Amino acid sequence: MIKQVLCFSLLLGLFLQGVKALPVDGLPVKPGLNDTAYLQGYAIKYTISPVKDASNIIFKNVFCDRNGVVQVYSSEGILKKSGGQFLTPGELVRDVSYLPMVDKKITNIGLYQSQFVYADDKAVLSNAWAGKLYCLHTMTGVTMFSGGQDFSFLLSNGISIQYLKDSKLISELKTDDTLIDILFDKKRNLFWLLGQQSVAFFDPKDELIHTKYKGNGFTCFALANNNNEIVIGTHAGFFKLNATSGEQVGSIRSKLPCPDLTVIKEIENTLWFGSVNGAFMEEGNGKFKFYASKRWIPSDRVTDIAQGANRSVLILTDKGLGEIHFAPMTLYEKALYFEQQVRLRHIRLGFNATISRMKNGDVNTGSLEDSDNDGLWTSMYLGAEVFRYAATKSPEALQNCRESLDAMERLYTVNDMKGFPSRSYERRGYELADTQAWKHAANSEWDWKSTTSSDEAIGHMFVFGAIAELINVPEIKSKAIKLMDGLMRHIVEHDLYMIDWNGEPTRWGRWNPEYVNAMPKTVGDRKITSSNIVSMLQTAFHFTGKKMYKEKALELINKYGYLDNLMRPMTEIGHAPEGAADLAKNLSDGWNHSDDEMYFLGYWGLYRYALNDTLKAKFKSAILNHWQIERPEKEVAWNILTAITGVKQFDLNEAVWYLQNYPLDMITWKVKNSNRKDIEFIPQNFRNQTIKAVLPPDELPINRHNANRFDLDGGDENGSAEYSAGDIWLLPYWMGRYLKVIDAPEGKSRTIIDNTIIQK
Repeated sequence: MIKQVLCFSLLLGLFLQGVKALPVDGLPVKPGLNDTAYLQGYAIKYTISPVKDASNIIFKNVFCDRNGVVQVYSSEGILKKSGGQFLTPGELVRDVSYLPMVDKKITNIGLYQSQFVYADDKAVLSNAWAGKLYCLHTMTGVTMFSGGQDFSFLLSNGISIQYLKDSKLISELKTDDTLIDILFDKKRNLFWLLGQQSVAFFDPKDELIHTKYKGNGFTCFALANNNNEIVIGTHAGFFKLNATSGEQVGSIRSKLPCPDLTVIKEIENTLWFGSVNGAFMEEGNGKFKFYASKRWIPSDRVTDIAQGANRSVLILTDKGLGEIHFAPMTLYEKALYFEQQVRLRHIRLGFNATISRMKNGDVNTGSLEDSDNDGLWTSMYLGAEVFRYAATKSPEALQNCRESLDAMERLYTVNDMKGFPSRSYERRGYELADTQAWKHAANSEWDWKSTTSSDEAIGHMFVFGAIAELINVPEIKSKAIKLMDGLMRHIVEHDLYMIDWNGEPTRWGRWNPEYVNAMPKTVGDRKITSSNIVSMLQTAFHFTGKKMYKEKALELINKYGYLDNLMRPMTEIGHAPEGAADLAKNLSDGWNHSDDEMYFLGYWGLYRYALNDTLKAKFKSAILNHWQIERPEKEVAWNILTAITGVKQFDLNEAVWYLQNYPLDMITWKVKNSNRKDIEFIPQNFRNQTIKAVLPPDELPINRHNANRFDLDGGDENGSAEYSAGDIWLLPYWMGRYLKVIDAPEGKSRTIIDNTIIQK
């Protein structure tokens, strides 16, 4: 059973209900995460049909009644939702569900006792209560109203108010300020009035307006904390008033994702804010959860916020409606969803591929694309399925392994060079770029891509080793060993170079001491190349038993200083010294996050298949030294891979935080955080860390593990691509499951997203 999470203010938050130690055959005992349900956020978006001109439509407010019906009031009248699912936007269409309402001149809508109430040019009315509510008014141009006790209502057109009760006009007053909003205070039985420069209240007892606070630049307000506080929004942040005394509580808070506020709402005791640049929720401790970009809402200019059905949150923007849902979900259930995402949309010839050339974020309009890193991204997805099979013995995972391993094998056979892996292959005439790197295969139907890189090689060796160790299926195991042997024989026989079709080393397939040790000691390429080649040779020796791989590894370690190279502390890696070669300078202009990916994938073979215990202890030290410097990024793959060393501290909480907060929507929507006011920037540095604390994954651009998690902006406005979860999310999750640092959930898993049931 999924344990329901009842505290709405912990939306998407990480909560752990204890850890336990579980034995693993051949592995150290580690603490295991008890995989309980958390709240996973995702959005459904609704916009005006593209066949209509929506540029002049004004979206004013949104409400959801007790039946779960959502209505949007706009300059085009009352709109309702049509269609809409996760990743499939719906439309806002004219609400003609009750024809007598269509002809009325509605000027605003609201809720009273969780039922829709409307104001038109004659009355306040409703279709609830058998339609008996029809309270006449005499005000011209009603723009706002609020219901009070016993079906009383206060209306305003911005410059005057009318108080109605029992269908009678009780009082009418001019205001001293231009009104923006009205709220009823049930605790005090009065109506709060927000003006552009004042906060006042209308008291039905004396039928007078009482000014409580004066200022300027007010934009919105809300009652909060059991109506004990009034939260006032401005163009420069918000502040609070004591609702009894009218005195300001504390100073104005401007350290917000965007301080130019348009709406404030309290939902389930949690403050939500709309701004000209997104919506955000107060989490406590001065932090906010930020919902911006088309990942969440149709536009960043927010006009209204309301509570929706089933604890969803409705965020109305100037381009349409975003409906943010929070589904109870375990990490395992999220894994099942992402498994479907990969298999349904991201398998190209067995490769783990990206969908590109999408239109307006529609996954059904895109095409699978080849990549320079087909072998690397597929190695990482294949690794995920290997660990999944090792942890669960899933027949589906095993079949996924077979299919992707077939794709990997063909990288070696589609060209005529022994042991040389192609970057990719494609049907002839369909390669999309870099035509010089594409070569014709002997089979006239196919082309293959040359210039294979070292990051491909380390990815291959990582997964071939994992397969050989963890999948005890003879034909699969033997194929992986044959492929690793072929690759490493090619490298060793070519003097530690990867030799391309032209007889020359590829640009980055170079592990020869003459190349490696020519780099200054401070240049990261010297360390990473040494680390990777030792890992690859150890892996090949461990599974083939061929002495040439062990001898070559020891030669590099003892004769050419590769152990010193790979053991060099990360704190010593930096810019090349004056007088260094141009290549060294180019390779050291900043921290290389692709190198981080290569390091950690290589650590699998470096540590697990170490030639002896002495080296294993040294390698563990190198891994932990690297992990320490990576900790600010909270990168899940680096944290989980560090756990292979058996160390007790590897930031499990941060790893789970990452897994839980990674968005279900993996479309490359344009995301911008560099203009936020709630993040603390730090001086420029070699690691390219931009802010003091990394943002959650669902507030950042979609990126793979080889990106800088401190890059605040990225993506594209039209959402032209969807990344695969295979390498990004499934690899660290299933590795964590295999290492038993993440437990399987108890009982049967069942998750509903847009009425789609994932059940295993």
